[in-house]
Amino acid sequence: MGFFDRLFGGLKKTRDGFVKNLDYAFRGFTDITDEFYEELEELLISGDMGVRGSEAVLDHVKEQVKAQGITQPIECKALMIDGIYEQMDIGEAEYEFLDKTSVVLVVGVNGVGKTTTIGKLAAKFKADGKKVIMGAADTFRAAATEQLTEWANRAGVDIIAGHEGADPSSVVFDAVNAAKARHADILLIDTAGRLHNKKNLMDELAKMNRVIDREWPGVYRETLVVVDATTGQNALIQAKEFSEAAELSGVILTKMDGTAKGGIAVAIQSELGIPVKYIGVGEKIEDLDKFSSDDFVRAMFFDLD
Repeated sequence: MGFFDRLFGGLKKTRDGFVKNLDYAFRGFTDITDEFYEELEELLISGDMGVRGSEAVLDHVKEQVKAQGITQPIECKALMIDGIYEQMDIGEAEYEFLDKTSVVLVVGVNGVGKTTTIGKLAAKFKADGKKVIMGAADTFRAAATEQLTEWANRAGVDIIAGHEGADPSSVVFDAVNAAKARHADILLIDTAGRLHNKKNLMDELAKMNRVIDREWPGVYRETLVVVDATTGQNALIQAKEFSEAAELSGVILTKMDGTAKGGIAVAIQSELGIPVKYIGVGEKIEDLDKFSSDDFVRAMFFDLD
């Protein structure tokens, strides 16, 4: 089964709920009225697409209805899908870090699948011919290093770790110098998944970043936040809080398999202006791939085509 098929299967609950309700609206109205637009907006927001994302899609629909002289609600389906695609398209430029020597900091709260995601990324990058090293800088959570080490072994990559409770920046220091000495293409750094004190988080991330800047000046930098798609608006809130603590360059959405909240991918990009770069649809090492707006919109709205 290819990744698109797994993504399509994973978005079944979203199609059965949110997308089906949209279809009822398109077929339930005979004219394009204010009531029709209000119903559409309500359904988009309730589908976890966020207020800003829903408004942007609706504005696109209204604009095209006027420009094309459309009179039937059913004809608005394709316009809405185009509007959502427009919101989601990020382009290949967002993966520039893959063509450079890069340090990738991965942040996110505990329980979202952060450590597992790092393992999958390492395996993916190695399969693409990259030399990858992991840095286990989540020294706060018990067994985090052991879990990451298991993934490093599965992915067949080196890992630099410290003891539990060690200063995360000291692990970053060791990892950066190991990556330089071993001529790594990508250094993936796991960080502590806590948000209970934003100031502590900001201070910790700032310290790590200073170490990287000092030890490896000029290296390409990425900071990716991992969020759990099944939590809907909570995922958006978490991404927002991390964006206030760090300069995020992208989002990784996990647990897209079986979620009824697929619209959250649209909300994150619209509300925060941070692109979704990877999407996870299962537990297996191959169940993570680059985010494709084309595949995502097709998988989400297949039943409306």
